[in-house]
Amino acid sequence: MRPGRKRELVAQTCSEWDVSIRRACRVLEFDTSTYHYKSRRRDQAGIEARIKDICATRVRYGYRRVHVMLKREGWDVNMKRTYRIYRDLGLQLRNKTPKRRVKAKLREDRAAAVGPNDVWAMDFVHDQLATGKKIRVLTVVDTFSRYVPVLDPRFSYRGEDVVRTLEQVCPRLGYPKTIRVDQGSEFISRDLDLWAYANGVTLDFSRPGKPTDNAYIEAFNGRFRAECLNAHWFLTLADAAEKMEGWRRYYNEERPHGAIGHKPPISLVNPDGVTSPPS
Repeated sequence: MRPGRKRELVAQTCSEWDVSIRRACRVLEFDTSTYHYKSRRRDQAGIEARIKDICATRVRYGYRRVHVMLKREGWDVNMKRTYRIYRDLGLQLRNKTPKRRVKAKLREDRAAAVGPNDVWAMDFVHDQLATGKKIRVLTVVDTFSRYVPVLDPRFSYRGEDVVRTLEQVCPRLGYPKTIRVDQGSEFISRDLDLWAYANGVTLDFSRPGKPTDNAYIEAFNGRFRAECLNAHWFLTLADAAEKMEGWRRYYNEERPHGAIGHKPPISLVNPDGVTSPPS
């Protein structure tokens, strides 16, 4: 029986039978020190409400990322308490990801990025507007800082469109040394090949049927879909571009990233604290 329930029975016995607390506790086999114990736990209504607010806004946040947000805001809470409250509120994520029975063979000739603009990864994500019209989004991520230079939705993409998008971004952020891409027709096009040659950029192609060769962009695309595409309703292409740009800025400047010490990617691009690269 719960101590709270026993405490209620002791109080009820004392009032109905007019006996002392000690005698009632002895009859009910309940320790008197437990009966008189006063909880020292701090009131957690405030932190519970804040955790609910964070999870309501950022529906794909686990307790670790919620904990980082709380610490940023000045809450005096440790990881275990955050997890306990997060669990008690029933906010755990349910990820139904299939188990991999075969380990992916990594490409041994690739070296890890050593700084910003060393290696970028690039891919496409598909979605649709409220009208049902299909759109394609060009996603690009810096594999060192996890910074996202651009998210560009269009109804269709050709090689020259990829070049046009990159030329809008690279002059202000700098040209990467390498861009990892798959074997899509837009990436093997003559336009992108000529652009890469002219700007000293190496195109590193994944092996056909091996998405793990470009794991950084695959992981980012999963977060992008869960936190942005699945969370918004796009009315027009302009509406989609505006909402994606808002999420991109949040991802770069505020969202804690576990792989870089729960810092936002902008902190690795601009260590001096500038919130955004010069435009």
